[in-house]
Amino acid sequence: MNMKERAIDIFNEALKAVDPYEAVKRHGTFLEALYRQGGFKAVTIAAFGKAAFAMARAVADQFDAVIGGGIVITKYGHSHKGILSARIEVYEAGHPVPDENGVAATKQVVELLAAAGRNTLVICLVSGGGSSLLVAPAEPLSLAEKQTVTRLLLQSGADITELNTVRKHLSCVKGGRLAEIAYPAQVVSLVLSDVINDRIDVIASGPTAPDESTYGDALRVLDRYGLARKVPQNVHEALATGAEGKRPETPKTGNPLFAVVQNTVVGSNRMAIRAAEKRAVELGFDTAIVTSELHGEARERGQWLARVALEQLSGSGDSAAGAICLVSGGETTVTVRGNGLGGRNMELAVSFAMEIEGVRGITLLSAGTDGTDGPTDAAGGIVDGETTRKARACGFAPESCLANNDSYHLLERVGDLFITGPTGTNVMDLQIVLIDHTQPVGPPNS
Repeated sequence: MNMKERAIDIFNEALKAVDPYEAVKRHGTFLEALYRQGGFKAVTIAAFGKAAFAMARAVADQFDAVIGGGIVITKYGHSHKGILSARIEVYEAGHPVPDENGVAATKQVVELLAAAGRNTLVICLVSGGGSSLLVAPAEPLSLAEKQTVTRLLLQSGADITELNTVRKHLSCVKGGRLAEIAYPAQVVSLVLSDVINDRIDVIASGPTAPDESTYGDALRVLDRYGLARKVPQNVHEALATGAEGKRPETPKTGNPLFAVVQNTVVGSNRMAIRAAEKRAVELGFDTAIVTSELHGEARERGQWLARVALEQLSGSGDSAAGAICLVSGGETTVTVRGNGLGGRNMELAVSFAMEIEGVRGITLLSAGTDGTDGPTDAAGGIVDGETTRKARACGFAPESCLANNDSYHLLERVGDLFITGPTGTNVMDLQIVLIDHTQPVGPPNS
């Protein structure tokens, strides 16, 4: 295998470690014990997120005979026909911007959970993307207004915690409110984490978790990114009246409803990183985890990671294995200033490639574990010291492409897109840097 093939091999092994079906299945004994000890008569399933279908299939395989009903909401193209119980309805909806299908499906979830009683065990299966897919605008907000504020926040460079702070306070189901709807039924949520530090209150906007953020916090997010006057008037008024105490806050820690709620993380980016590390060692690389908390502007993180790789390359001559693997994970952001096509991983990859232009022996794969990077068909990019050289030869100026947020077309032109299709899981992003000091080294890009 060449270096790009080895990077892909390592990435694929990382995905296996966070397979959502297996992650839920590993908690099967816990679920069965909970069901028996609680004396429940039926199971209700509410699954939402990019990994919702596979997670629901794991529960359905275990509890098929006692499933009273279920709803799955996942991203378009992330489900399969004819595999789940007939008592589980599957909806596909919009992500990262919510749409009418998400609203219709969420209405079904609300009705299902509101009807659950003390004799029903409600199993919520939560994964990244759930904030967009589980959507119920709080009155008097419209879906169009929720779509507008979501787009503005995504383009501003706000991180997932900030984005979800706003979304929680414009919703009937986020920030613990889904658990509130199900109360007094027992709720157990199995969560596939797509946020740094696996914060239950942030993943999918914490629909079954206590929320410590406030309307005031949401207003401060809008102010921080200069959006207070850009969001629809109804959005700003809803947050402002909430901050004045005229709208009910999200349920907080100590609320009695959480006494019958259990939230458990079943898969995370850290698990994927550890699996990548293990596979890299098996392939003969001296391996190190750089960070599991990569965040910030994607192009800046790409530059930083390239500098780390260059330092390793210049000092790797004593490596007994002759090759080094650096693994990182997390979720960067992109401030959209242009009108090109791309995503955070592709932007990080192009930035990285510019820093190592002309340098042999360094390869980077940066990709979303869900198989999606931005509004594209690519998971990310896989680049080396020739990427931007080839792009310039094809008439692409990498600097201009970054300025226009057009990393996709550059990588497409030189054959360095990384395309996987939907993976069925979602634990943020992975970066795999491979360094081979046996290669002749050219000068770094100045």
